[in-house]
Amino acid sequence: MDRASIVHDNFLRRVAARDFPAGGGAAPGLTAPEGVTLFRAQCLSRALDLTSREMQKAGTGFYTIGSSGHEGMAAVAHALRPDDIAFLHYRDAAFQIARAQQVPGQTMTWDMLLSFACSREDPTSGGRHKVLGSRALMIPPQTSTIASHLPKAVGAAYGIGAARRRPPEHRALADGGLAMCSFGDASANHSTAQGAINTAGWTSVQAVPLPLLFVCEDNGIGISTKTPAGWIEASMRHRAGMRYFRADGLNLYETFAVARQAAEYVRSRRKPAFLHLRTIRLYGHAGADVATSYLPRAEVEAEEANDPLLHSVRLLAEAGALEPTDALSIYEDTRARVERVAAEAVKRPHLDSAEAVRASLIPPPRPCAPRNGPAPEDRAAAFGGDMRAMEQPQPMSRLINWALTDLMLEVPEVTLMGEDVGRKGGVYGVTQKLLARFGADRVIDTLLDEQSILGLAIGMAHNGFIPVPEIQFLAYLHNAEDQLRGEAATLPFFSDGQFTNPMVVRIAGLGYQRGFGGHFHNDNSLAVLRDIPGLILACPSNGPDAARMLRECVRLAREEQRVVVFLEPIALYSMRDLHEAGDGGWIGPYPAPDERIALGEIGVHGEGRDLAIVSYGNGAYLSRQAQAELIERGVQARVIDLRWLAPLPQDALLQAVEGCGAVLVVDECRRTASQSEGLMTLFSEHGVGPAARVVAEDCFIATGPAYAAPLPSREGIVDAALALTGGRR
Repeated sequence: MDRASIVHDNFLRRVAARDFPAGGGAAPGLTAPEGVTLFRAQCLSRALDLTSREMQKAGTGFYTIGSSGHEGMAAVAHALRPDDIAFLHYRDAAFQIARAQQVPGQTMTWDMLLSFACSREDPTSGGRHKVLGSRALMIPPQTSTIASHLPKAVGAAYGIGAARRRPPEHRALADGGLAMCSFGDASANHSTAQGAINTAGWTSVQAVPLPLLFVCEDNGIGISTKTPAGWIEASMRHRAGMRYFRADGLNLYETFAVARQAAEYVRSRRKPAFLHLRTIRLYGHAGADVATSYLPRAEVEAEEANDPLLHSVRLLAEAGALEPTDALSIYEDTRARVERVAAEAVKRPHLDSAEAVRASLIPPPRPCAPRNGPAPEDRAAAFGGDMRAMEQPQPMSRLINWALTDLMLEVPEVTLMGEDVGRKGGVYGVTQKLLARFGADRVIDTLLDEQSILGLAIGMAHNGFIPVPEIQFLAYLHNAEDQLRGEAATLPFFSDGQFTNPMVVRIAGLGYQRGFGGHFHNDNSLAVLRDIPGLILACPSNGPDAARMLRECVRLAREEQRVVVFLEPIALYSMRDLHEAGDGGWIGPYPAPDERIALGEIGVHGEGRDLAIVSYGNGAYLSRQAQAELIERGVQARVIDLRWLAPLPQDALLQAVEGCGAVLVVDECRRTASQSEGLMTLFSEHGVGPAARVVAEDCFIATGPAYAAPLPSREGIVDAALALTGGRR
């Protein structure tokens, strides 16, 4: 027999014989009906685990990581409010079931079985994944996360406090609520968990409201790797800024009492707490995992003998709430009902096309109150003497600063966050004066942790804010890229568009900084951003474009709920001249606040028909330089500035190169995995050509005089263009 069947048979036999494991008594707090209701939730969670394995064997189910041994989470749900946002560990079916018992009209058995079957009628993910989650229950769906959901839980808790001071238009989380996140003892060791816990404590000691409850479900093992005895308590009990609570998750009554105490602490103090919950793991990690292959059989059997459902039956009997015979009937009736419902759920239709699977990648637009631009008097007060400079040409960094100011005046939900964005005004001064203009609750100086910066943004977006987090340098994103890939961009996909976390991530990056910083400050790889489905990647090449594009990015986040990355070329922040010193060819006046460059709208400079040079960012700047020299050599070229790198503006681009004799792609990113590969493929597939490319070498960037050696140059562009067109050398 498999272990699941053994545990099932043991339960039937031991309840009938009134052979219960020893344990603590029934703490006060739960009424008899409440205790029975929670036991029903535990039984349903267990029955779903058993049925999921049967469905997998029959080829009708596709997920078997169960919640058996963690059924005590039903009591945690009962200790919270149903509008407290909950980011759940994948073993928390009992939590979701118990929360559903608090909200009328829920059909949790049917819903979860549809999810096991990956039916397109699954109300959570639409058949895309088996996930816990529910809009009605305020549980954003998670995939099989290893603590990657903890940073956004910190952000959601911060957003609850921030909304008290400045309620957003699309506020979703209740005033007086808290954010809860649960995870396993093994996940607690992950850098993402440690960073989130550290950030919560760091924030708390500064007296910033942060109503957050961490729940660590400690079953003592991560698949096959043991958690050292006492490790979680030793490492978490004395964390600064956070109160530690401990409960036996096998004891339904104790878990409820301690969880309620922890929740009351978080809610009243508006400070984070850590609830350490002892659990066990039954059946192994998942259906394919045989625990006895790496654990002694005696140890596995000892855990099985400590089944939390046996403890619950004992406690309910001791409290006079439920006789064991009645508990056994509830268990068996629940098991039979789940099997009956499963027989119908597996017949429901599945997703049957790529279009159907992709349908939720792009979230639905949401109605927003009309914005008519910042009021003149507000602009005068905010800009002060800068108003007089707006008609004069200015470099990119200053125009981005002014665009941020206008956006923050117009849209109160826009909130900046990042390391050094406030007091210092950013590494390159792009956010100077914004702290003085808007205050510390809208220009947030964060600790040095990119995962926490993006998590703060994701969580605040859950409560209706429009976060604009800053990552200081493109290379620093790699510390936290999964927060975009695994959390932000996937949320609408796995929730069938029901949950979103729109934002505009500002990243300073790309190469050509003269002699500064090497590859950590001159990073020319965008591959990790370009291949995230649903993400928008924008990259301006000049100041006026940057201001107009940034406004469109905020509109996309606010109205269309999109996740956008706004990549700012560092080397062009202060660039003024194009061809020769003093010509002012790369600066421009500040565009009026209502001017935007729409998503997919490219820039075309010149009407030459001999050659189309396609580029972006620094490449667009160099291509414009090369364009002048090519004209002198008899080659009439147009320069096409992509502006939008993902999704690639294919139709506009093909129209822009139409009628040109040849196409040259100039890409400052590396030869391998750069935009140029996609562009060359596009042109080849549509019969555009001949085409060639000028790209960076597959190499990191050096510090010192060789800073630009591996990168495209004006001279290299000219040479490639002449070779492609047969022009004069």
